[in-house]
Amino acid sequence: MTRDLRKYARQTNVRLGVGAALVLLIVGVGLIYLIYGPGAAVTGLLCLLAGLSPVALIILSLALLDWIQKRANRS
Repeated sequence: MTRDLRKYARQTNVRLGVGAALVLLIVGVGLIYLIYGPGAAVTGLLCLLAGLSPVALIILSLALLDWIQKRANRS
């Protein structure tokens, strides 16, 4: 039985990233909601999404480049 350690590492990194983002959003916005109210929570959510959007764009562009590179090497 063979193990694909690269696939396992990639899967683990994705799970860690998604978990960290969820904790940031749920705990962060939840605390803002509890302390300052719903209006501030919406503003905090918008600020978090605006701050994470460049990171998401970078990750998407790197994934696209990886896909293009893998497809070019097949032919």
